[in-house]
Amino acid sequence: MAEKSSVFDMIGPIMIGPSSSHTAGVVRIARAAIRVLGTAPEEAIITFYNSFAQTYEGHGSDRAIVAGLLDFKTDDKRIKEAFDHAKERGLKYTFRSVGNASTMHPNTIKLNLKAGDRQVEVIGQSRGGGVIKIVEVDGFTANFSANLHTLIIDADDVKGSIAFIATVIAQDDCNIATMNVSRKGRNEMARQFIEMDSGIKPITLEYLKQLSWVKHVIYIPNIDL
Repeated sequence: MAEKSSVFDMIGPIMIGPSSSHTAGVVRIARAAIRVLGTAPEEAIITFYNSFAQTYEGHGSDRAIVAGLLDFKTDDKRIKEAFDHAKERGLKYTFRSVGNASTMHPNTIKLNLKAGDRQVEVIGQSRGGGVIKIVEVDGFTANFSANLHTLIIDADDVKGSIAFIATVIAQDDCNIATMNVSRKGRNEMARQFIEMDSGIKPITLEYLKQLSWVKHVIYIPNIDL
């Protein structure tokens, strides 16, 4: 029986490998997710939805997502051997597919990542041309692109908290590009997703972490830098 061919083996005069939706975007979703986790994952459950569910093996999205979990960049030649590198590093992963999720973007991936006692659930969309959107983190609506500098802040839902954090960021000479605030109920913990045009200073991060009503801060610099 002939071996199954892979898009990674296709060499033409214009492009080597599959489309950016199936590789570059997928790699970037995983690289964003491990930064939300805050460390290299030990275990991963990877769920492909809709068109991805039908094509992830043939188009190389399975290797691309594993490569991203290993923090390989989109142009890393090791993507082709991502499964071998994952085995060497002890990364355990499981693939799942859901072919008919009508409320989700056609190219959607959910990552359930675990490292020690830390775990996160990240849902991302590959929107073409390598562009991604992280739409959800642990059930909170996120909507950030990871190509800007991103702050994720868990805080008590207290009056004035959003304006106060925006002021602190402004004092650091950072311009806020987008802000999305999500909460699961009134007066419950709120999660702020803030995209900035420039990086934030370490001293400002430490200040935010010391605020009594701030529970957790994650800072994700532009993942392509």
